[in-house]
Amino acid sequence: MTPVETQPDSRKFDRRAEAIDFLLGRINFERTATIPYGRRQLKLDRMRQLLTRLGNPDAGMPIVHVAGTKGKGSTAAMVAAMLQAAGYETGLFSSPHLERIEERFAVNGQQCSEQELVSLVDQLRPIVQTMDRELARTDSSTRDSTLGPTYFELTTAIALLHFAQRKVDIAVLEVGLGGRLDSTNVCQPAVTVITSISLDHTKQLGTTLPEIAAEKAGIIKPGVPVMCGHMDRAPRRVIAELAKQHGCRMLSAGSDFRHRYHPCLLADNLLPGNLLPNNQDAMGRLNFDGDFAEEHLRLTGLPLRLAGEHQAANAALAIATIAELRRQSWPVSTTAIHQALAGLSLPGRFEVVSRRPSVLLDVAHNVASAEALVETLESSFPGNSRLLLLAATRDKDVRGIVRVLMPHFTQVVVTQYQENPRAVPTAELGQIVHEELGRLARARGEDHVWQRNSPTDAWQLLQQLATPEQLICVTGSFFIVAELSGKLLAAASPDETIDTSGSRNMPRN
Repeated sequence: MTPVETQPDSRKFDRRAEAIDFLLGRINFERTATIPYGRRQLKLDRMRQLLTRLGNPDAGMPIVHVAGTKGKGSTAAMVAAMLQAAGYETGLFSSPHLERIEERFAVNGQQCSEQELVSLVDQLRPIVQTMDRELARTDSSTRDSTLGPTYFELTTAIALLHFAQRKVDIAVLEVGLGGRLDSTNVCQPAVTVITSISLDHTKQLGTTLPEIAAEKAGIIKPGVPVMCGHMDRAPRRVIAELAKQHGCRMLSAGSDFRHRYHPCLLADNLLPGNLLPNNQDAMGRLNFDGDFAEEHLRLTGLPLRLAGEHQAANAALAIATIAELRRQSWPVSTTAIHQALAGLSLPGRFEVVSRRPSVLLDVAHNVASAEALVETLESSFPGNSRLLLLAATRDKDVRGIVRVLMPHFTQVVVTQYQENPRAVPTAELGQIVHEELGRLARARGEDHVWQRNSPTDAWQLLQQLATPEQLICVTGSFFIVAELSGKLLAAASPDETIDTSGSRNMPRN
């Protein structure tokens, strides 16, 4: 899922524009109306060949490999932040990006520079062109543009090449889609992490939780420890069986490690002059308790800048992953864990960007993430009158997402994002919202639901509707947050903007 690519003045950065054009000229399943998932389109052999021709930049690189239906981006970022705080040069590959492709390739929390991106693409281009020419010489019956290196394969290669050239000590790779056939699955990790299993991308990964678990667990490698987050018994059994077949130790949330979360009341902390993310009183608190092979790790009162029980679960999984790395002789102190959780914020993850009214961005795009969003709203903004700006994606359980969200908002403006063909049309989404409100026996009509085809028009309408005491939430898709986030931050006056210093230097998930 690639949102609009924000570019600087092309006259000044024409080399960057050429690099972006080259990447976007590849088959990009993030921007297609439907996402294929099979060996014909997603071929690990092609990815291995690409890396071999690049000199195997990942060879010998210690890697943490993170998959999951939700939480994988946040968990990967937390692990990377803890390693960085411990003094390691740390690479983080994440996807998609909100505004600029450079966000995907971060070292020590800083996205790669424009000059570095241009250089990396220059190294890729001749190799990809050679692979394309070789493909063109094959029998015409097998000639197919989808068989050449894809956009995501190239971004994966760029990440590994960038990390190798920056001589990172360790890298954290977030899976793009699924796991078994994902281009990141060519890596040889030190630790494998599976955050959660829920219904999403069912056309590609399967219609049941065990089927989806089998695809995610495709990243398990022989003898490599597996860290498993909270999930139902059925998918956990699938992962456990695959781990056993591969001779892997598996540590699971709820049995080998546990956590308790104490949320903060964000609404009470949004006062004049209060810079929310840097205020220790405006952070949740996390207690962690884990039994590992060589230690019992108990941490209490950890500050958690990312809000919500789901982020506390992600943080617990990240701490457990660090405990496994410590067992493998990667020292990470309790102070480093504390510093990372207190300092890390991620754009688009329950991100409060302004106040009066409070404006919240969240990339919830499936039922499970919508449930996490409303749970966090109820715990951190209880009793607020809330307005919703909603857009959605065709291949999601749109009705399920709407059903979760509707009881928690008094007014809704539906729209559709503009930069990707997978948007649900505004009229169709509006009809679903009306039907769900009717099912809830709430009043229907223009007094409560509005439709605007343009996200900008939808935002302008919400500004007219909202009072200073209310909360506006923009959600439903990564794409809608990507299209609006820059505009909302630019439009906020200095005394309205919440200090998110550093957060937009970090890649987002």
